[in-house]
Amino acid sequence: MRIHQLPETLINQIAAGEVIERPASVVKELVENAIDAGAHRVEIATAVGGKALVRVVDDGLGMDADDLALAVRRHCTSKLDQRLDDIRTLGFRGEALPSIGSVARLTLRSRPKDAPHANEVSLAGGVPTPLKPAAANQGTTVEVRDLFFATPARLKFLKSDRAETAAITEVVRRIAIAFPSVRFTLSGPDRSTLDLPATGEDRLARIAQVLGTEFAANTIAVDAVREEVGLSGHVGLPTWNKANSLSQYAFVNGRPVQDKQILTAIRAAYSDTLPRGRYPVAVLWITLDPALVDVNVHPAKADVRFRDPGLVRGLIIGAIRQALTAEGDRASPSASVSLAQAFRSTEPSATIQTQTPWNQNRFGGSARPSASAGWQMDHSPSRPLDAPGRGFGEQDQSDIVGAAMPSARPGDLESDQSAIGHPLGAARTQIHENYIVAQTLDGLVLVDQHAAHERLVFERFKKALQAGNVPSQILLLPEIVDLPEDDCDRLADRAADLAEFGLVLERFGPGAIAVRETPSMLGETDVAGLVRDLADEIAEWNSADGLRDRLEAVASTMACHGSVRSGRRLMPEEMNALLREMERTPGSGQCNHGRPTYIELKLADIEKLFSRR
Repeated sequence: MRIHQLPETLINQIAAGEVIERPASVVKELVENAIDAGAHRVEIATAVGGKALVRVVDDGLGMDADDLALAVRRHCTSKLDQRLDDIRTLGFRGEALPSIGSVARLTLRSRPKDAPHANEVSLAGGVPTPLKPAAANQGTTVEVRDLFFATPARLKFLKSDRAETAAITEVVRRIAIAFPSVRFTLSGPDRSTLDLPATGEDRLARIAQVLGTEFAANTIAVDAVREEVGLSGHVGLPTWNKANSLSQYAFVNGRPVQDKQILTAIRAAYSDTLPRGRYPVAVLWITLDPALVDVNVHPAKADVRFRDPGLVRGLIIGAIRQALTAEGDRASPSASVSLAQAFRSTEPSATIQTQTPWNQNRFGGSARPSASAGWQMDHSPSRPLDAPGRGFGEQDQSDIVGAAMPSARPGDLESDQSAIGHPLGAARTQIHENYIVAQTLDGLVLVDQHAAHERLVFERFKKALQAGNVPSQILLLPEIVDLPEDDCDRLADRAADLAEFGLVLERFGPGAIAVRETPSMLGETDVAGLVRDLADEIAEWNSADGLRDRLEAVASTMACHGSVRSGRRLMPEEMNALLREMERTPGSGQCNHGRPTYIELKLADIEKLFSRR
């Protein structure tokens, strides 16, 4: 078969297969063109998920007749001269409009400023019509109808109308966050109208329009520079996480991207704070010399390639972790809202119970509230958190501020003002042998003792590992753990690495591991459970990965086994010691798995619950 040149129409359809994957791709290309044209207002309308209609109207510079004729031809663009290493616009390939026109019915109408009238050109299956005068305001209107009518096989690969509509909405949301000074309106018979007024240079206000008003209260500002690469934006508190990565937005020199390198770096920054299957919220802007990034590696410009990807990855991870550390023990306020809502009830019986007199209980008898009802601090004998074998580490007893009074009388709760002045307040009681209730100057704090202590042990583990000094304790009798042979092999292969963590083990015949030493900071721990969990985690990793590469994952697993367990009764001094240690430890607002360690309820919210406000 001899080589021959393809017809222009077929060339455009091939290009359309690379650039135009679905209706959302059409919207992306057209909206980016509008922004590059200097638009301050962009109106998008769709029908049938964009398959029947996509219309984009802007108030940009517009095009005269000569430019309009070239705009529907391949490889014609106003956004690129001779260089590919200095791209400062959103689009530049010069393929979008002719590619769309080759697989759909395209109408392009445009009018520049001070022109007597607009001009219009159409494409249907790649065949253009002659230019003709038209009536229009300044700017450009692009209508795309019957997408993929010229290539009907492509229609079979599109999703449902609802799914395609949602994909278009997501594209507009991402572009809208990148350009807060532009007003975006998205409407049509297949959707509810989305109107995003311009917010000028206020990025946070635009983000709130897109992601909700709770964004600002649950995020931390990020601002860092490394070797002329800048990073700014906002990242969510670990306790405010999502079930997918759709709430992660990244922009490179203003260009919205969905780059795997960036998303992986964001995930790595939260590696020790989020549970599996949960994703952080992040909106980040990366700015750098255009010569240091290639935006032409993907036909739809979704991915980019950095000249120094390690620099960008290190900047993202370092900046996010530094921001999270600077916030100390801050937890998401959304949990407090949920707590207040949990107390609200519309059930009549609940309302009656709150009005029951002190001398009448729910079972018809008469009684005054006993200490077990929650007023009295639990003083059951227990070992202090800093005692050997409990894993709290060395605790400076000078940090333990006045224990709560043992009396069951409500009046006694007014004492201990010095402890109340701390951010997490003074411990008042322990309920269900797992939750510490503390009083602050303007509310109360509810602490999950296991989650909080787990985080504290984890942070100590990390410091000890960085210092290269994880002390171990020799077991009087080695603990024998029965495991499948594969798990035994994996643990034996990692024995040298595990020894650096203070866990010394060796093979003990077929299907068994002998543990001879454990990290001393874990105290009395479930050795068998710890070894089994480590075996499960190692099985999920690449066989070439060393434990050093998974340092935080291993430390997190060990910390979980060395923390104060749910169901352990604590003395007042222990509870206050735990609160003070939390206040000194960065990241203590959430445990290693991303769950909140405490929830704060302000006095004003409590008063609202009782209709006192």
